[in-house]
Amino acid sequence: MTALHDFTATTLSGTEQSLKEYDGQVTLVVNTASKCAFTPQYEGLEKLFEDYGDQGFVVLGFPCDQFAHQEPGGADEIGAFCQKNYGVSFPMFDKVDVNGQNTHPLYAWLKDQKGGAVGSRIKWNFTKFLVGKDGQVIKRYGSTTKPEKIADDIKAALAVTAPAE
Repeated sequence: MTALHDFTATTLSGTEQSLKEYDGQVTLVVNTASKCAFTPQYEGLEKLFEDYGDQGFVVLGFPCDQFAHQEPGGADEIGAFCQKNYGVSFPMFDKVDVNGQNTHPLYAWLKDQKGGAVGSRIKWNFTKFLVGKDGQVIKRYGSTTKPEKIADDIKAALAVTAPAE
């Protein structure tokens, strides 16, 4: 069975990284943008990461420029923006497509696991996928779901005992 840790993604620094690093952790995968009405959610995402990171939780940010050209910058600009404006310390990756023929394989899998209001298609920036310790998608949240509203689901996922290898 396919799981989160079966994928790789390019970091903002240009390094190809295996998501195997996050195996056994509860993960929130989010498509982000710097010039979106939902951009202030970075603050809430960072707070979740700070509050639960030491318990085995991580946020993975994937910038995307497919919605109204709201992520026009390059990797250096994105990283600087996130750090300067929101103190983002969770892992950020290079820009990806979340819809269409160039959809990143991770997003093709995420959408296949949990469809949304418009089928499997991602409707907008800051769509979130909560992935359990076993690497399987637990729940999908729309752009309007504020990060703090996901805290109870994160706590519940952290309480689940990881399956023995």
